[in-house]
Amino acid sequence: MSVFLCSKCNSQFPKWLGQCPECSAWGSITEQSSVNLVKQNNQKSSNDGLVKFDQIEDRDFPKLKTKIEEIDRVLGEGMVPSSLILLGGQPGIGKSTIALQIVGQFSDHPVFYVSGEESLSQVQSRVKRLGIETTNLGFLGETDIDVIVSTIKKNKPHLVVIDSIQTVSSHLLSTAAGNVNQIRIVVSKLREVAIATKSIILIIGQVTKEGSVAGPKALEHLVDVVLYLDGDANQHFRFLRAIKNRFGSTQEIGVFDMKEKGLMEVKNPSEIFLANRNPEISGSIITSVIEGRRSFLVEVQALVSKTNFGYPQRKSSGFDLSRLSLLVAVLTKRLNLNLNNQDIHINIAGGLKVKEPAIDLGVSLAIISAFRNKPIQGNYAVFGEVGLAGEIRSVSFVDKRIQECLKMGFTKIICPLDLKLSDKKEILPVKNLKEAVIELEKNSK
Repeated sequence: MSVFLCSKCNSQFPKWLGQCPECSAWGSITEQSSVNLVKQNNQKSSNDGLVKFDQIEDRDFPKLKTKIEEIDRVLGEGMVPSSLILLGGQPGIGKSTIALQIVGQFSDHPVFYVSGEESLSQVQSRVKRLGIETTNLGFLGETDIDVIVSTIKKNKPHLVVIDSIQTVSSHLLSTAAGNVNQIRIVVSKLREVAIATKSIILIIGQVTKEGSVAGPKALEHLVDVVLYLDGDANQHFRFLRAIKNRFGSTQEIGVFDMKEKGLMEVKNPSEIFLANRNPEISGSIITSVIEGRRSFLVEVQALVSKTNFGYPQRKSSGFDLSRLSLLVAVLTKRLNLNLNNQDIHINIAGGLKVKEPAIDLGVSLAIISAFRNKPIQGNYAVFGEVGLAGEIRSVSFVDKRIQECLKMGFTKIICPLDLKLSDKKEILPVKNLKEAVIELEKNSK
């Protein structure tokens, strides 16, 4: 007896259908034996797997450092043995490059690089370009998960890189590689071999047009750590973030600079993001952002010009567009600025995407500066959330923000009033947008 299973959503049907009624996918329903499904569901272990925590021997498993500070910070100070790490990102963003750079830091341990997309000569050319030590590096050009698993069991490497998961498949299913059910089987087998050999498995996954890894988001739930490498393709900066991390925080960010020799760490992001800034031009201001435990400064740029059409445009790069519309409405209502016939463009220099509300004050003052065509002095830095009444609300990690501003040489810092600040002359607390504008006009050019 057979049943028909949808490879997209796992729904079962008594007969074949051209389109799945559950997920609306076409051509995804295939025939499978119900006997095999029953056997899989009825498999039980003969041993009692119950373990009491007070009977477990307390052992400390040290994390393995990649020796790349930006990566270790995002991972939570290193990689945990027997863990599965997913590295996702758009094609060409640098996933394979950063994976090879991690591999190069494990020259004292056996490491495997499994590639189903590239040949040995292609990988070797990239290895030479990056200057990676290959003493203990093994290459496996294979897409069959059973062959990959048996090789890992036999050699027990410290680190295995799978490039990429969409090319690996199991002969147990007739569906194509990259299918949801294929992904689940492949990852489950990688999980078993990782636990058996204490190997760390780094899985590279391409991001589809829908913005998900390997089609649906199912892959993210099967691994321990999910890392995303993103950045503007036209910019040379890359940002590594942890979307999921069972062994550390998901608030950290790693900043890299794409060079010919690979991704170089950016130890001081503030200095990089503020490079080439021209304070003589209106619509530019410096604000402080927090990513994890780090504070760094970014430049907010605004361009305001009279619209040539009936409906003004609102565009932003690195800043939420709906948040921009809200701030424009606040400026129009609370400061009586006639922005209804003005095109407004916002850009966060360097390609960084900022989501925290502390950047609101910087965006608002940049718009005001661009609208009035009055430059803001280069010694000003600002941060604070803007409310619907035009009030400046408090934000988190105030001390870190102020310290970073002072470290980078800014002598006037506009920030929320209700913060418990010291009596430093550099700090200029304000209640609302009107007071912030007055502070800027005191020393305007």
